[in-house]
Amino acid sequence: MKHVGIKQARQELPDLVDRAEAGEEIVITRQGRPVAKITAMPRSPRALPSLAQFRQALRGNGTPAVELLRRERDGH
Repeated sequence: MKHVGIKQARQELPDLVDRAEAGEEIVITRQGRPVAKITAMPRSPRALPSLAQFRQALRGNGTPAVELLRRERDGH
């Protein structure tokens, strides 16, 4: 965790935000006392597709697996 004075933080804010986004925590101090902390926002998880969309994506143009298994079982 890096400690930065408020004057330095004003001058280097874009760099400090980039570092926080990369996972570093930065503590801003005033007269040597911690007064604020810059951290990255939690990333929101990606939304999963609906079940119908998922099933549609699984469908292919080939032979269904059940048909392949029947052919294999029956020796065709």
